[in-house]
Amino acid sequence: MKPPSYIVVLADSDPVARAVSEQLSGGRATDYRVDGASIRAVGDRVWAVRRPGPHIHDDRLDERLPAELRAQRVTLVFPSIHRSSEGRPALTVHPLGNPRPTAEYGGAPELLVPTNPPLMTGALLGLGEVAGAIDGLAATFEATHHGPALGVPAFFVEVGEEVLRRPESSEVVRRLSQLLLVMQPTQGDRVAVGVGGGHYVPQLTDLARRRRWSFGHLLSRYALDPWPEASRRLRAAVERTPGAEGYVPAKRADPPIEFERDPIPRLRPDEARPRAGPAMAGPERSDDHLSER
Repeated sequence: MKPPSYIVVLADSDPVARAVSEQLSGGRATDYRVDGASIRAVGDRVWAVRRPGPHIHDDRLDERLPAELRAQRVTLVFPSIHRSSEGRPALTVHPLGNPRPTAEYGGAPELLVPTNPPLMTGALLGLGEVAGAIDGLAATFEATHHGPALGVPAFFVEVGEEVLRRPESSEVVRRLSQLLLVMQPTQGDRVAVGVGGGHYVPQLTDLARRRRWSFGHLLSRYALDPWPEASRRLRAAVERTPGAEGYVPAKRADPPIEFERDPIPRLRPDEARPRAGPAMAGPERSDDHLSER
């Protein structure tokens, strides 16, 4: 059996993960188990495993994986519910970790989880197609902001709580489940850390759709406060973004980050080639006119 490209982690305590689990109920058992639960092959090099507790507190799950999978540094993908105080009907993708010295929602303070920029950006582009098929939905990145703490690449793919209340919720879950079986990494993209913007980093989301940037960690303005800590936090984000050439600011007018030594390159958003295909639908917008949507 070929090794997995990624493993979908399904938390029994999460309504989106439970719904996805029902959609992915087929497949066949592999020779691998985690805490007694069988890891199943549910697609072409796509495996899945069920977990009993909340995603955000499943720290060190990678250390409970079989040794062969740990050595491969397999990427973990967590479908999950997204709760927003703004009531935003969104589908979201985001890397894991806590840039600041707090860990209110799982993980550990100032610990960033390794990323898989091509696969996570590919997930965003695929999620955009899911959202585009349902009226009133949008797909977006979120900034790095919660656990679990892991030592292998990982990211969350989320469905807004408000979406689950809509008549189309079952169709959204069906399409999401299909996407989780066929996600593909971007090819030929430049890789960077995204810096600036608010929690939903709309400028960086738009940039990934329209130009060949694959992002790893996404550090919002809030994550860089206080400003003297910005260079240290950015360096940690670059170290956990394989292949990162530097950082891309959300806006051209954003002030540069200052370094005492070994500066990390600041890259211009337009340095990457335009992205062809459905993601490029519509005119490219100036980053000076983008706002939190």
